[in-house]
Amino acid sequence: MAKKPVSPPVFLRPPAFGAVPALDHLMAQAQALQHAGRAGEAERVYREVLRREPRHVDALHSLGMLAFQVGHPQIAADLIGQALAVDPHDAVVHGNLGYVLHVLGRHDEALQSLERALALRPGMLEALNNRGNTLSALGRHEEAIASFDRALSVRPDYVEAAYNRGNALHAAGRLVQALAAYDAVIAARADIAQAHNNRARVLQDLGRQDEALAAYERAVALAPTYAQAIAGRGTARLALKDAAAALADFDAALRIDPQHASAHEGRGGALFALRRWGDAVPAFTRCLEIAPTRLDARLQRGNALHELRRHEDAIADFDTVLAATPGVAGVACNRGNALLALKRYDEAALAFERVLALDTAYPYALGKRVHAQMMACDWRGLDALVAQVHAGVEHGRAVIEPFAYQAIAADPMWLRRCAELFAADQFPPQAALVAPGQRLGNARIRVGYLAGEFRNQATSILAVELFELHDRQRFEIVAFDNGWDDGSTVRRRMNSAFDEVVSIAALPDDEAARAVADRRIDILVNLNGWFGLGRTGVFARRPAPVQVNYLGFPGTLGAPYLDVIVADAQTIPAGEEGAYVERVVRLPHSYQPNDRQRAIGAPTTRAEQGLPDDAVVFACFNNTYKITPETFASWMRILAAVDGSVLWLLQDNDAATRNLREAASSHGIAAGRLHFAPRIRLDDHLARHACADLFLDTLPYNAHTTASDALWAGLPVLSCRGTSFPGRVGASLLHALGVADELLVDDVAAFESRAIELARDQARLAHVRERLARARTTAPLFDTPACCAALERAYEAMLVG
Repeated sequence: MAKKPVSPPVFLRPPAFGAVPALDHLMAQAQALQHAGRAGEAERVYREVLRREPRHVDALHSLGMLAFQVGHPQIAADLIGQALAVDPHDAVVHGNLGYVLHVLGRHDEALQSLERALALRPGMLEALNNRGNTLSALGRHEEAIASFDRALSVRPDYVEAAYNRGNALHAAGRLVQALAAYDAVIAARADIAQAHNNRARVLQDLGRQDEALAAYERAVALAPTYAQAIAGRGTARLALKDAAAALADFDAALRIDPQHASAHEGRGGALFALRRWGDAVPAFTRCLEIAPTRLDARLQRGNALHELRRHEDAIADFDTVLAATPGVAGVACNRGNALLALKRYDEAALAFERVLALDTAYPYALGKRVHAQMMACDWRGLDALVAQVHAGVEHGRAVIEPFAYQAIAADPMWLRRCAELFAADQFPPQAALVAPGQRLGNARIRVGYLAGEFRNQATSILAVELFELHDRQRFEIVAFDNGWDDGSTVRRRMNSAFDEVVSIAALPDDEAARAVADRRIDILVNLNGWFGLGRTGVFARRPAPVQVNYLGFPGTLGAPYLDVIVADAQTIPAGEEGAYVERVVRLPHSYQPNDRQRAIGAPTTRAEQGLPDDAVVFACFNNTYKITPETFASWMRILAAVDGSVLWLLQDNDAATRNLREAASSHGIAAGRLHFAPRIRLDDHLARHACADLFLDTLPYNAHTTASDALWAGLPVLSCRGTSFPGRVGASLLHALGVADELLVDDVAAFESRAIELARDQARLAHVRERLARARTTAPLFDTPACCAALERAYEAMLVG
């Protein structure tokens, strides 16, 4: 908000009566009319004086001030300048010209005029005051403070100078002194709304938002149509997390002043906080139409566009901000996030490298750079970067998010430390809506599943039949949807499976948590964890007596408000409970449910998939970030040992494809032996598994849904048992399918040997395929009713404690 000077223009010089009696009479008449507010009549009289005496100093000066008063400052400056051309030694006229030039924004010229006034009359209070305002406008705040001090030394009760001194102290960053200055003004004159408003702004800068809100309230009480104070109250309310009340304030300010840029910006911020990103964007846009250089508004619009998945538009805004302020690490980081969302991983890695160059300790930027490079399979300098990440986690720094860390860390205790750091930093516990373990007395157990992916996505593809099979005599199930309905078959099935689907995507955490608590949910299940469109902030408010970490994130969430993690004996072996903040509850076979209705599309051929007919085809359809240099080197040794064999990978992004082919060449494997499968519809993707011979798993992060897809489609998955939950999912699936003896090994050397043996012994591999085909209808992995029953027993036990 602009800090406007309180004092009016000097306008103190009386007319010099006595020179020409007739003109004296006209001047007196004109001034009387002017003071009476009859500007048009006064102007006509002043012009009559100038018709008779064109160089009449007082008439030129007074007519200029009249022009200023009716809103024509440029005409005023011209007329006052003519007066000074006639008499350059009049301090009052110099002072008034300085004020008019200040209002015109011609601050250097204004300062010159005010300096001339003070040279002629050193103790001229109004000139000292206005000189201070002009110096502040020029950014010379310390000199401005000195000018105000000089005025106050002459007249200590000069409230206008004291007020403007507070403005200059605030602008100079001397917040405590600024607050004292405003307090002194208010002590002298408690009715100055501007003083209360600007005092509130200082309190906000000091982080004292509650006091700021009270100060804004006082300003609004004194001046109910004071748009700046109403908008300021909105900013305080927004800082205090009351976005709805803040929005009402910004709307009220804009009804008074539709051109109030800060109110439009604040309105956008409130809408953003309310998760109404589609409404926030036009609010920020309106602000930028009024004030195109408002970088904060442009940055916030970029953030809203990013949330709306309009990532290209977001990047354009971030680029504009960075062009003006290239040293702002946060903007560079936001730009990197948008590039990640666009799968432009090589560019994202460079963006995060820029962030780290600007601020080596910028939160999570190092981990984002590592993740972007791994998504692009760009392993240059990766060892050193990963070592920095481990050191950061060890020393408790915010270097990487838990999801990205799982791809590079194999020690479950390190993974726990990372999760605890992230949870405490990003989602600390809030006031609980429900007591842990509280009995709600529902006739049936109410289970709430909260996720951002109730659509055609991996977690839902696994769990949709589980939802359908819940025993409705004993359970009610509610979906709390933080995503959207994509119209897919999976979503339609879930819409039918749940007793209620509650959209929380547009609700702030407080309201979303209240939506859970209002439905008296006994058990709230977090299907995201640190993956995807999760809402950990809802769980932080404890809206349910029992809160469960299940399926979406293979590891501890590190948060004290998550009570239970659902696992199995393979993913969390006995004795390793200490690596999990949650209490470990194990299902009898695999923790992972499966949908037996996953359709497999029409058969396809190798030729149709671009694969050689006569080669051994190894496959891995994992996301590229799971492919570490060590895993890839192992694959290359397998290809080298199996003549003519090829490796079939997921086509995720061009940078990864290019880098993987280059990496193959560096291992002495022709780049043409790598084939890439584009993303296609799930049923067709399952069908093309028949074209491969053996799926090769990854470490330290195994295939999860991808492995279940392969096994459901009849493709053997060779996995190496890892040392953490995400590295033991392969073991979980293969044990539950009854084929761990053939397809699970315990070290990389055995992994390579087994892959080579199976590739060279097609009869043995065919036997494994036959076992898989039989297990598809008999093994626990695909016995979804038994999995559902086991989970329901676990839920009942959780409520007992």
